Amino acid sequence: MPTRCDQTAPWPLLAAHFDAQGRSLDMRQAFAQDAQRFAHFSQQAPHVFADLSKNLWGRETEALLLDLARACGVEQHRDAMLAGEAINTTENRAVLHTLLRRPIGVALPGDVPETAQRLADVHHTQGAMLQYAEQVRNDAAITDVVNIGIGGSDLGPHMAVRALEEFRTPGKRFHFVSNVDGHELHHVLKGLRPESTLFLVASKTFTTAETMTNARSALAWFDAQGGRDVARHFAALTTNVEAAAALGITTTFGFWDWVGGRYSLWSAIGLPIAIAIGAQGFRDFLAGAHAMDEHFRTAPLAQNLPVRLGLLDVWYRNFHGFTSRCIAPYHAALGRYSAYLQQLEMESNGKRVAQGGSTLACVTSPVLWGEPGTNGQHAFFQMLHQGADVLPLEIVAVRQASHPLPGHQQKLLANALAQTQALMVGKTSDDGHRHFPGNRPSTLMLLDSLTPTSLGALIALQEHRVFVSGSLWGINSFDQWGVELGKVLAKDLEARLESGDVAGLDGSTAGLLARLRSVEGCGG
Repeated sequence: MPTRCDQTAPWPLLAAHFDAQGRSLDMRQAFAQDAQRFAHFSQQAPHVFADLSKNLWGRETEALLLDLARACGVEQHRDAMLAGEAINTTENRAVLHTLLRRPIGVALPGDVPETAQRLADVHHTQGAMLQYAEQVRNDAAITDVVNIGIGGSDLGPHMAVRALEEFRTPGKRFHFVSNVDGHELHHVLKGLRPESTLFLVASKTFTTAETMTNARSALAWFDAQGGRDVARHFAALTTNVEAAAALGITTTFGFWDWVGGRYSLWSAIGLPIAIAIGAQGFRDFLAGAHAMDEHFRTAPLAQNLPVRLGLLDVWYRNFHGFTSRCIAPYHAALGRYSAYLQQLEMESNGKRVAQGGSTLACVTSPVLWGEPGTNGQHAFFQMLHQGADVLPLEIVAVRQASHPLPGHQQKLLANALAQTQALMVGKTSDDGHRHFPGNRPSTLMLLDSLTPTSLGALIALQEHRVFVSGSLWGINSFDQWGVELGKVLAKDLEARLESGDVAGLDGSTAGLLARLRSVEGCGG
């Protein structure tokens, strides 16, 4: 179990350093005083270049943060995760999403005895899943693929399929339904024909309320529209084969309890990705992630990009007190990237209790939010530049265009660079309305091109970054008990909406329930 950062010797040293230098650091002066600042605070990791130089830290800050990582045992915690130890302590599970992208036959130092069999199982399941994906890709009769899932069974595949649209097979449309609001499913179904549609129902347990409600409605629609052969037009991504079979779904692909939902797009949950970009494209996707896994495993802490990012996150959250991070991808295909990262980081690290059960003395995950590039400039970037709060910005840019239109890419990249420059340098004016304070932090990540390989590396980078900050805070980043209470109460309230029983409810909930049941109230 890692040592909590606030209980280590480097922690008070960092606090003193922040008061003496960190609070007042001016990046403009730092660049003027250190000609090698960009070289030191930027690096090439597998398929991702990152510039961290426009952030509010210096070499002394980073050295103290690296001491903190060592004191917390980040390296040992990382090695325990990669080896398959049960580091998810509240559920007594291993955390092995990295095994999903490990090549067959590869062993790591410290692997637990079960690892070889687990890896063999992974590749067996993966092979069957990719074979099925190729069958669907080659079936011209299937024109629409509908993924029904929620949380990790939706956000990852949705983000990746959209991001890799340039690599998608022609002649097929992809749809993602997650919300229990019937409007979403109804809107999708209106444009479909049962004989040309494949539904993928993604739920590990096949009990997720939203997913199963949508799945049953899709089955009812299929039957009402004269659909034939459920077994051909529905597949399940689940370990509950019996429950799927009870609905007539006989094609199933499973995964394991050591794969968390928000880390599952590398597993059978990634079937829509594999259908979209093909078996080789999916293998390239896994290979990019594995390359980043190896970087995380082997690079020294000072040159380890996930570690440096995780340390910077703790520095901002616990010392500067920054409460959020803005994500702005400068590539339209990454339109779901921010939403994906919200779950990855906030569900993993949005916690107030340490692994041992004690209440933390420091805050954890920032709020993540954002939208694609230049759209954001004409919306919330005003607050980034001139608002009272300092909100670190993280940009993802792609050097090569994925389209043939002349002039667009140069303008896009110029805008990305301009925003990071403007945030740092600012602009002095006697007119307060036109004054930009500057010295505001940003990170720029650069991909040479947006491909399955580079996207895999980028996602794995973010996974490991979240692991590092969670490890420093001493929390379990791999459970999500915070989503359970609302689910339990929703079941109770669904029955009460039918019966009208308000006994034992608080006044607000009782009043709202009564209003929802009242025809007059609902129309009023």
